[in-house]
Amino acid sequence: MIKEMKSWGVILVIFLGLYLTGLHTEVAALAQRAILTTGLISADTNTDSDTEQKVDYNFKLKNLNGETVSLEDYKGKVIFLNIWATWCAPCIAEMPNIQSLYDKVDKDKIAFVMLSMDNSEAKAKKFIDKKGFTFPTFIAASDVPDLFRVPSIPTTFVISKDGKVASKNVGMANYDKKKFREFLEELAEK
Repeated sequence: MIKEMKSWGVILVIFLGLYLTGLHTEVAALAQRAILTTGLISADTNTDSDTEQKVDYNFKLKNLNGETVSLEDYKGKVIFLNIWATWCAPCIAEMPNIQSLYDKVDKDKIAFVMLSMDNSEAKAKKFIDKKGFTFPTFIAASDVPDLFRVPSIPTTFVISKDGKVASKNVGMANYDKKKFREFLEELAEK
């Protein structure tokens, strides 16, 4: 009985240590990233005319250098818009795959908007810099349009060149798959 209590005590100390140091999110993300590598969770590439909602481009964004842009600046391009936060383990788990996808696509035709829901611009910047991600990262600089007010994150929208939602993925996914890249490229060519 004492041996079992010691084992549980060690486990409790480990979990408490992870929580107090803030590493619990990183550890959870690492486990979830392992799940993504299995290929069991892929991004949705099905376009359903019932879900093709029009996007409100009247949305201001502030990049991590403090510059304000409008979503309208990306009109005419396919937009990969991912809503995430630093405290979200599934968000962190999918980011390396998003970075890999970002590195492979034609940025003249496909725009990336990584929209942080963190309350602090500094926190998002510190996280992105620490991880070495180079995709464009933003925080909201105006009211978030209803379409992007999602109940759970990560949520990713693919917006066609004509301003309609071509795909919406709720939850983590591996976006750096051939099928998804082809989906983006086909949208960009339309």
